[in-house]
Amino acid sequence: MPVPPDSGTVRTTTANGIATVSFHHPKGNSLPGALLRELADVIGQAGSDPGVHVVVLRSEGSGPFCAGASFDELTRIEDPESGRQFFSGFATLILAMRQCPTPIVTRVHGKVAGGGVGIVAASDYVIATANASLRLSELAVGIGPFVVGPVIERKVGPGAFAAMALDAAWRDAAWGERFGLYARVCADEAALDDAVAAMADSLARANPEATRQLKEIFWEGTADWEAHLGERAAMSGRLVLSDHTRRAIAEFRKS
Repeated sequence: MPVPPDSGTVRTTTANGIATVSFHHPKGNSLPGALLRELADVIGQAGSDPGVHVVVLRSEGSGPFCAGASFDELTRIEDPESGRQFFSGFATLILAMRQCPTPIVTRVHGKVAGGGVGIVAASDYVIATANASLRLSELAVGIGPFVVGPVIERKVGPGAFAAMALDAAWRDAAWGERFGLYARVCADEAALDDAVAAMADSLARANPEATRQLKEIFWEGTADWEAHLGERAAMSGRLVLSDHTRRAIAEFRKS
């Protein structure tokens, strides 16, 4: 089902074994629930297409790669169940990326915040520009990176994840590369596009059975994540209703 017009857009093109999935939202490529669900559906469809050997995930525009959860939608949550459903959108997308049998190469052209860091961490290979800094801002708005936490911790390790979760300061692209969120960092977008195209072309020509088996190995130990992330979504859904969080979100939106 297409996302509503005010919820952003998702576009997909497929050529030469490469499915390019592109998302956009006018508010910093933020992620309302409908956009999260559409991204999960499209990635699932690409993964089930025998003619697709690699997925390239990217966002549009010249601003942030992804600003994280939609604050407009966060402020409309009225009960724990609707909160759980919203945060389950992040779980659904992470699980779709995990279950996609083909490698996912993600192009990061700008800053990444909150849930966007989860998308980066759930990717199999990420190429970014030097200005693609990252931060987890959830604690600053009264919640925590509970749903995206497992996939980020899996990529960067418990120490670096704890630092990100407790300290909302921006970390530069070099930090992201050092801790494994980024596989490569390019000087500018022209170099980024060249690097993404070369990597996607290489994977599209690789033995698909080998890349599928590698993908299974990459995600070993995550078979229980559907239930695990569901519990985390319920946790976030309760916290977002607290008075502390309501006030923090209101202050954060003013900044």
